[in-house]
Amino acid sequence: MVKPVIAIVGRPNVGKSTIFNRIVGERISIVEDIPGVTRDRIYSSGEWLNHDFNIIDTGGIDIGDEPFLEQIRQQAEVAIDEADVIIFLTNGREGVTAADEEVAKILYKTKKPIILAVNKIDNPEMRDMIYDFYALGFGEPIPISGSHGLGLGDLLDAAAKHFPKGGEAEYDEDVIKFSLIGRPNVGKSSLVNAILREDRVIVSNIAGTTRDAIDSPYTYEGQEYVIIDTAGIRKKGKVYESTEKYSVLRALRAIERSDVVLVVINAEEGIIEQDKKIAGYAHEAGRAVVIVVNKWDAIEKDEKTMKEFEQKIRDHFLFLDYAPIVFLSAKTKKRIHTLLPVINLASENHSMRVETSVLNDIIMDAVAMNPTPTDKGKRLKIYYATQVAVKPPTFVIFVNEPELLHFSYERFLENRIRDAFGFEGTPIKIYARERK
Repeated sequence: MVKPVIAIVGRPNVGKSTIFNRIVGERISIVEDIPGVTRDRIYSSGEWLNHDFNIIDTGGIDIGDEPFLEQIRQQAEVAIDEADVIIFLTNGREGVTAADEEVAKILYKTKKPIILAVNKIDNPEMRDMIYDFYALGFGEPIPISGSHGLGLGDLLDAAAKHFPKGGEAEYDEDVIKFSLIGRPNVGKSSLVNAILREDRVIVSNIAGTTRDAIDSPYTYEGQEYVIIDTAGIRKKGKVYESTEKYSVLRALRAIERSDVVLVVINAEEGIIEQDKKIAGYAHEAGRAVVIVVNKWDAIEKDEKTMKEFEQKIRDHFLFLDYAPIVFLSAKTKKRIHTLLPVINLASENHSMRVETSVLNDIIMDAVAMNPTPTDKGKRLKIYYATQVAVKPPTFVIFVNEPELLHFSYERFLENRIRDAFGFEGTPIKIYARERK
């Protein structure tokens, strides 16, 4: 199910990052009492009364001559465009300012539901401060306090009323859904076209979600696929085309609907930080991942080039050490035929179940090879393990004290499981639970 998107917008220094952190439960955004400190949109997930959603913390919108203010304005405009619900955040202690009115002018242009929130109303005696904000024209303001966590339930209740219902295309369980994510100009659209033309079995183009993503169902050698094309739905325009940041939210939506995610890299440009950020979303979402190096035809090669490039990828994408790497050229169609078998393998492993008895044999053998760690005189005891989910494969290990399972030993157990069962292309989740 595609998660609805909330955007928090407003001028600088009204407390957007504080509210964002309160809602997602982590200190993700930088919080500092300096206008404009949050210069990049930040994305995270939240939950409220069984509603899962994505939330965007924008930089503030302001009028002025500082060089980054226009960039902040653009970020907020894009977030507004991408959101299902917009929280317009203001500062009750400062009243309605000219900058608030500028934000309001931008919001008047959208048909999205807008919830007006007045922050820094830290106690009931301050509620009279909200009345001036009716003049902004967005209905009844909701008083909240980010620093004290007051009123956030009312705010999220109001947002949840506007979450879109349904609208996602349904496919059979055996259909492999995959998406292509990456920075603009890495060749996602060309790769989609190359795959579809190569196989010449397009069924149709249908609306995939309420947000008009384009799905391309097709069949190849008896296997049904759906390509979720993020490249095809990226908005045209100066803001979207001029910076890599704005590919992220579209990628998030596609990732949520995919079984397998293709992280596309431009071989000519190499690997940059944004590639790692975008790939990180797929990993954190628990999707199967294939790294695709496109434009391989443009590289001068010898017998060592591919091996060296692969090592660079492994060095940069340490968290994707399970992901297979495919080198190809969408332009010349060279090595395109190698892609679908790798997608099939990653999808199969993403759905793999292992027998409990075999799993426990592997775990006990691992413990015999490398005894469990101790901490302050206590030794970790592993009683048994079981697989509780697929997509991704998820294992629960029952132990005496979960906090004794350190990351390094968990990683060791994951490697032993991978040695035994493969799981190429898919992340594995391991949770420790105390045996009752």
